[in-house]
Amino acid sequence: MSGWIAVLTASLISFALKLAGYTVPPARLEHPRVLRVTEVLPAALLASLVVLQTFSTGTHLVLDARAAGLGVAVMALLLRAPFIVVVIVAAATAAGLRALGWG
Repeated sequence: MSGWIAVLTASLISFALKLAGYTVPPARLEHPRVLRVTEVLPAALLASLVVLQTFSTGTHLVLDARAAGLGVAVMALLLRAPFIVVVIVAAATAAGLRALGWG
């Protein structure tokens, strides 16, 4: 039952924060420093999620096929490949390495 309490508490906190966001005066949101932070925040959050999902399993750091897939994806992006190609090449790399027994 404590799992449900945690989910409900997190949901209420999330809703309260979203509601609080609507009460912030627009003048505060148009401040140059706030604009700079809000422009880079989504990219920083996405980068942290990618790193966390790529290099960790539970509480351990790992270096496996996911890291190789990420490396191939970065190389494909640098070569200006379309996004779907980047995803397919990265997934194929990770799957191939796993099939060979690495990770």
